[in-house]
Amino acid sequence: MTSDAHTLAHRIRRTVIEQSYRAHVGHIGSALCIADLLAALYGGVLRTGDGPDRDRMILSKGHAALALYAALEASGRISRATLDTFCADGTALGAHPEHVVAGIDFSTGSLGQGLSIGAGAALAARMQGSQRRTFVLLSDAEMNEGSVWEAVMFAAHQQLGRLIAILDLNGQQALGYTRDVLDLDPIAERWRNFGWTVEELDGHDVDVLGERLDVEPEARAKPRLIVARTTFGKGVSYMQSRIEWHYLPMSEEHFSQAMEELEMESAAEQGARA
Repeated sequence: MTSDAHTLAHRIRRTVIEQSYRAHVGHIGSALCIADLLAALYGGVLRTGDGPDRDRMILSKGHAALALYAALEASGRISRATLDTFCADGTALGAHPEHVVAGIDFSTGSLGQGLSIGAGAALAARMQGSQRRTFVLLSDAEMNEGSVWEAVMFAAHQQLGRLIAILDLNGQQALGYTRDVLDLDPIAERWRNFGWTVEELDGHDVDVLGERLDVEPEARAKPRLIVARTTFGKGVSYMQSRIEWHYLPMSEEHFSQAMEELEMESAAEQGARA
């Protein structure tokens, strides 16, 4: 993965902080923790464009939509002017993604539905003879939903080899830590037992993510799961692994500290790569 993907990850996080502060909305920690995953995808993995054979990317954890909007803006799919309407009156950029927005194929936000949509999209691609891939980014809390496991079984049965699920394993959800709400460990083994190929990665290693996500799968094979171990609120110290930052908006002091920390982290990373 090129240095552009690292720059993209920083830009996504910066945008999440700027826009959430401007709009005075939450879901900040959830958006921050998937910045590197989206940077890997939009920094070189996804085959995009307007044609029918473009890859599909489904954000099943729709409450992290701001990170997706940031990735779309940074990669030129929506304008800065459109991004600046986030959560404003009359905007298409709401708290959850809608398919009317350029670069978004499927509306999501009702948790537990994204993998079912992705399985359908992958099956449709095969029936159409298309080589497009379908990526689905899920939250670990969605594993509480029975509909996810129905889709897991369906995809394995249909041998949807061009379906790639990415599990954002940050270990927490709206009202608690996942181990306390519904413990599903060992999550990787559960998916393997349902017939998926599973790989566990550092969800913040943009280089490795880009390499492992950009694999050309077979049309009929086991579907793939990337278990991406992430830190909720990554990049902002007072948000990291804190349940309350699922919903809370930022004060002016919070905003200033977050921006300062992100700039320091970016400078340190650039220095290390120099």
